[in-house]
Amino acid sequence: MSRARAAAGSLVFLLLAPGVVAGLVPWWLTRWEARTPQPWWEPLRVVGVVLIAAGILVLLHAFVRFVMEGVGTPSPVAPTERLVVGGLYRYVRNPMYLAVLAVVVGQALLLGRLELLPYAGGLTVAFVAFVRWYEEPALRQRFGAEYESYRRAVPAWWPRRRQWGGPPPC
Repeated sequence: MSRARAAAGSLVFLLLAPGVVAGLVPWWLTRWEARTPQPWWEPLRVVGVVLIAAGILVLLHAFVRFVMEGVGTPSPVAPTERLVVGGLYRYVRNPMYLAVLAVVVGQALLLGRLELLPYAGGLTVAFVAFVRWYEEPALRQRFGAEYESYRRAVPAWWPRRRQWGGPPPC
């Protein structure tokens, strides 16, 4: 796959997967209408903005890594040619899922719409199950010992304090 094709496929996947899960569904649930919470809530709104901004930046970083380093997309129908282990992937194996959760929780805090928190909880369960029963076996089959070494060194959900010094990205 060429990088141009990987970029186009990744853009489509970005709009269809995280765009729907972290954008369209929260909009359906809240119409992005903010509630006017008590004054003590204001600092939580700031935290919400930070989570949304950080989540978007992490998502974009991860998608670029898939195109440039992996020469493919995050979509299972057009996977990468190489295992993506650079950038934020040196700290945590699943930054995209964490970024989506940050965007959803950030919206809950920014808008004062706590009904988004059970949605985020459901997403967490779905993400963990998908990773455990589909992604990890697929990566193990596709990349073998390289993935196993990476999996043993880098945590799935709680980032390392220091980057993993494994094989440099190609």
